[in-house]
Amino acid sequence: MHIDSSDHLVRAMPAYCRRGSTNAVVTAITIRDVPDSTLAALKVKAAQSGRSLQAYLLDLVTREARTPTLADMMARLDRETQSDVDTSDILAAIDEGRKRR
Repeated sequence: MHIDSSDHLVRAMPAYCRRGSTNAVVTAITIRDVPDSTLAALKVKAAQSGRSLQAYLLDLVTREARTPTLADMMARLDRETQSDVDTSDILAAIDEGRKRR
């Protein structure tokens, strides 16, 4: 979809509509009181990765948001590791294996 940005109606549209998406919402996040040393370190890391500071931070925040919490991981572990086998079943299988040798 091509939109001519010289059209006066297009210029009055919100930025997310001009990109061709009618349901996208763009949100800005402001972080106050960032120490100069922290900002400098982030700028260096962004430059080393070949990205702008904004792109670097967006990737960092996106990865963090997608990372499951410890509680989520524990719940998944509980769901996926439940078994009807108990210790006596395991010990019996070991004994059976030893008898076959």
